[in-house]
Amino acid sequence: MGVKILGIAGSLREGSFNGRLLTAASYELPRGMEIHRWGGLSLVPPFDEDAEAGPAPGGVAELRRAIADAEGLLIATPEYNGSIPGQLKNALDWASRPYGEGVLTGKPAAVIGASNGVHGAAWAQDELRKVLKLAGAEVLDATLPVGRVARQLDEDDRLLDHELRRGMSSLLHGLRDRIRLGAFA
Repeated sequence: MGVKILGIAGSLREGSFNGRLLTAASYELPRGMEIHRWGGLSLVPPFDEDAEAGPAPGGVAELRRAIADAEGLLIATPEYNGSIPGQLKNALDWASRPYGEGVLTGKPAAVIGASNGVHGAAWAQDELRKVLKLAGAEVLDATLPVGRVARQLDEDDRLLDHELRRGMSSLLHGLRDRIRLGAFA
């Protein structure tokens, strides 16, 4: 049986560069690893502590189930005003609750990101790693900023640059290894 990774693109836009970056990741997966994309980000309502006591809203329940069923996470984030998109942060707030028992606790995770700028969403990736760590996820320190992304992907969403492909492969191997370590802990 393969290692199941949940891929989440932090952009709501159809055909977003970060959604395409998840497709690029699928070409670099280690043998036995598979990515399942979750596309319900727009269905997650604003986080509300008062709503925690009742049944989880549908989009929240779907997100929590998807994270719980995956062995690891791969999140591709754009950068908006130097940080992660609000809707992505909102979804992670829901997934982190209830405090100490959220589905992110102990979940291996890796972060990638792309932008049309030269820095490849580097600040957003740092912010996202911080949020995931505080939520209890086991976050890889590896980074993969993909700057000038429109020039980096071919028509099939494969990364054109050899160094970026190698970086993606290395990051995914690191995630797989972290998942395997957790299985024996």
